Amino acid sequence: MANIHKTALVANPELLPDSVTVGPYSVIEEDVTIAENVWIDSHVSIKSGARIGPGCKIHHGAAISGPPQDMKFAGEKTELIIGANCTFREFTTMNRGTIAHGKTEIGDNCLFMAYTHVAHDCLVGSNVIVANLVNMGGHVVIDDWAFLGGGTVIHQFCHIGEHMMVGGGFRIAQDVIPYSLVAGFPISCRGLNITGLTRRNFSPDTISKLKSAFNILLNKKLKTTDALVKIENEVELIPEVKKVVDFIRTSERGVIK
Repeated sequence: MANIHKTALVANPELLPDSVTVGPYSVIEEDVTIAENVWIDSHVSIKSGARIGPGCKIHHGAAISGPPQDMKFAGEKTELIIGANCTFREFTTMNRGTIAHGKTEIGDNCLFMAYTHVAHDCLVGSNVIVANLVNMGGHVVIDDWAFLGGGTVIHQFCHIGEHMMVGGGFRIAQDVIPYSLVAGFPISCRGLNITGLTRRNFSPDTISKLKSAFNILLNKKLKTTDALVKIENEVELIPEVKKVVDFIRTSERGVIK
């Protein structure tokens, strides 16, 4: 049997793998799936619809798979799907989906620091770091390897591109271009996330081509549509550069420049 503290309330303890640990006063409802080697601290709430992958660590006071904070939610059966080896620090709150998408989904190897909130129908990729007090609205999409600084708030339906970094304490109300560094009041794109890309072993040639594309894109004399054409004509369209161009062209909220 799993290592379940005597004060914990678990609806179906027989369904938990032997390698799972459940701490004091935690509550796990019906219709919850928990994989191997999951560690659950004290006073954790895991509600129906949670699907938790192997190796996850859920710290004190976290509320996992709570009902959506959406006036349209009518109690429909939805899910919160969490990948492998994710960490949720103290008092993280994560809501399951609504009928609009059916699920909130988190990839693998993500870190959610204390007091972060993931709203209904959000889709978060893998290797994402979400620092303390980050709060996101519903339907937010965050791609792989994004880094969100502490205290950031994200408007609903925003799309955060991969390998980007945002400083702490800012408000994101538009889409964030992949590979970018954004900060300031009002928030703006400060250029390429060179430090992050270097740490993740992007080649000097790739970084150089992305830097050329960003220099054109952030030229204040060019409209965005003209900048994209200039990038396509003057910069080699390696996959990373093409991803930037396609991301901007398909953005529904517009991008932070």
